[in-house]
Amino acid sequence: MAALRALVVAALTAVWTPAGIAAAAPGSQVPPVSAQARSAGFVDVRSAVPDAIIDLRYATANNFTGVQLYPADARCLVHESLAPGLTTAAGALRARGRTLVFWDCYRPHDVQVRMFQVVPNPNWVARPGPLARSHETGRSVDVTTADPQGRLVEMGTDFDDFSPRGTAYAEGISARAAAERAALREAMSAGGLAVYSGEWWHFDGPGAGVGRPILDVPVN
Repeated sequence: MAALRALVVAALTAVWTPAGIAAAAPGSQVPPVSAQARSAGFVDVRSAVPDAIIDLRYATANNFTGVQLYPADARCLVHESLAPGLTTAAGALRARGRTLVFWDCYRPHDVQVRMFQVVPNPNWVARPGPLARSHETGRSVDVTTADPQGRLVEMGTDFDDFSPRGTAYAEGISARAAAERAALREAMSAGGLAVYSGEWWHFDGPGAGVGRPILDVPVN
């Protein structure tokens, strides 16, 4: 009965965009993260951005590997140091009628290894090393934005587009896409997150490039 009650509560507090992507209902309670995640200093991104749209592509087969890499119930976990900046960025975007959409957050090391096996090109996929950095420490996020109807805005490419058009300052994209990318960069910069020039969707928080011990934290 308790399990059924939890499912009913989840159904009532979830918000579904027209694209069918789950978002946290503003003001809804975010479930506590696991003990392992808490020990690593991770928080659920929805605790910082309550209206975040969560579209973790690696929890589906809709990604460049063509296979599901995360469990279906994966959560968007970030290091707590990113939370204030993401709150600031989301507020700046909200004022423009945009909502943050999260494509990836914390990424386990074994997933990074599998990605590099599929695309062994460090220009597009970070080479796994003896230390964790960026996504592997929860200090980087892959994001885009949605309009008030929950539709992804035009950015010139989809996620993980391994072409020159996927770079942050790409030429040959529409003026609208260029403006949306610039607005995203401006908002994330206001929160202290810097865009990676090779990917318009990838933003690094403070300390993202610092090597740290590899974590073994489940994403759900």
